Amino acid sequence: MTRKYFGTDGIRGKVGTFPITPDFMLKLGWAAGRVLGGTDGGKVLIGKDTRISGYMFESALEAGLASAGLNIYLLGPMPTPAIAYLTRTLHAKAGIVISASHNPYYDNGIKFFSAEGAKLPDEVELAIEAELEKEMVCNDSAKLGKAVRVKDAEGRYIEFCKSTIPYASSLKGLKIVVDCAHGAAYWVAPNVLKELGAEVITVGNQPNGLNINDNVGSTKPNMLQEMVIKEQADLGIALDGDADRVIMVDHAGKLVDGDELLYIIARDRQSEGALNGGVVGTLMTNLGLEHALTEVGIPFGRAGVGDRYVMEMLKEKGWILGGESSGHIICLDRTTTGDGLVSALQVLAAMVRQGRTLSELLVGVAKYPQILVNVRMASRMNVCDQPPVKSALAEAEATLNGTGRVLLRASGTEPLIRVMVEGRDAQKVQSVAADLAEVVRQVVS
Repeated sequence: MTRKYFGTDGIRGKVGTFPITPDFMLKLGWAAGRVLGGTDGGKVLIGKDTRISGYMFESALEAGLASAGLNIYLLGPMPTPAIAYLTRTLHAKAGIVISASHNPYYDNGIKFFSAEGAKLPDEVELAIEAELEKEMVCNDSAKLGKAVRVKDAEGRYIEFCKSTIPYASSLKGLKIVVDCAHGAAYWVAPNVLKELGAEVITVGNQPNGLNINDNVGSTKPNMLQEMVIKEQADLGIALDGDADRVIMVDHAGKLVDGDELLYIIARDRQSEGALNGGVVGTLMTNLGLEHALTEVGIPFGRAGVGDRYVMEMLKEKGWILGGESSGHIICLDRTTTGDGLVSALQVLAAMVRQGRTLSELLVGVAKYPQILVNVRMASRMNVCDQPPVKSALAEAEATLNGTGRVLLRASGTEPLIRVMVEGRDAQKVQSVAADLAEVVRQVVS
């Protein structure tokens, strides 16, 4: 069945535009409560990032869940993966995240986690959508839910993060700049690193409700690169607004993206005899990573774009490590979902264990030139079925002549067509990407 509201990563859109409205969130809370709570009620956690609309949607969801008989545990601003973790440890029926991740403040969205701390299966999302089509009916007063605030949520998550690396992996002697994107990790991320012994310089830790991801964070790393060089730091860490993604910067200010971080973690796990299989990437993963892993005997598989598809392939193959170029990395031997801070800690632990710098850990992997052009659509359409695009795709592939890849895909979270071209020849890649993007732009405008 086709989903009406849920996309590849929950429900997301512009605040005030349906369905990202208070009335819809009220009913969504009720519908989710009916499906997830069953007949015996139970508790549901709600956490959020720092965008201003989170207050409004938190209240609406709380009312909807209470009307369905669920008790609500309010976490306040917390990273998305922290909510997944706390859902498990507090034995809740589900966890709800109010966040639009790396999007600007004027967007918002809802993500759900199951009692196991994983994204909801398709059938549960469809059941919630089916419930949304029904008339909302409030429980009797004696069967309404209550709401409480969890006062030690941050401390619980900090201790969990520290437990994901060996006790001996002290970060003492490392100078780290961490960019929290004025988002959900603005307090916990610096404190995790400090408690592990690092000297920490923090940027992007002054959220005001409107500045989340604003020229900071994993999608805008320029300031982090400058700060690492200025402060003569050993490295930099950039999280996104809800802290489920991470990219890093080496001592020279060079970006280290999700593909390269995957390589570092995979090689470290392999050296410890703890990889247990291969690595899952996506259709967007750089060919250079695939070739580098193959050369050292690590199998590689490509899933569809989106962490849910990476997770599906990991479970299908019985592997533990996967992720995306954007820095959404899943370490199933440590946690149940993508976690930017936990992933960064795995890289730091590899540096400490091997006594090598971040740049030294990247010896052996060389990314191919890759161009990604985002083309905004007026309305969603199947671009690949359009004759001009079909013709342009065929021409692009003929030009590359087996030395690269071309990929067109619609974003799962924004009205965009992503045009990706990669190959050995940087000039050819740039030319092919520009020509193809222009054809797509003419078709969708």
